Amino acid sequence: MICKRCIVSGHVQGVWFRDTTRKRANELGVQGSAVNLEDGSVEVIACGEPDAVQALGDWLWTGSILSSVSDVTCEQVEISPPEGFIIG
Repeated sequence: MICKRCIVSGHVQGVWFRDTTRKRANELGVQGSAVNLEDGSVEVIACGEPDAVQALGDWLWTGSILSSVSDVTCEQVEISPPEGFIIG
């Protein structure tokens, strides 16, 4: 299992980005979270099998139908993932 922390920038708040990310993460079997940050970006923590985490990281560029992603930066982190996938 690996964990990555991704910061997603663009028009990603108030456009169902976090909920859509949770749905995609659940489809992939990825645990973690998606949280709005004060600067208008979204922090996504993704933990799971490397291929599934990579697939979610790639998907973040797509986002929800209403979002417009301008940048995604990810780094591997050492954390204990939450159970399931939470949004906040």
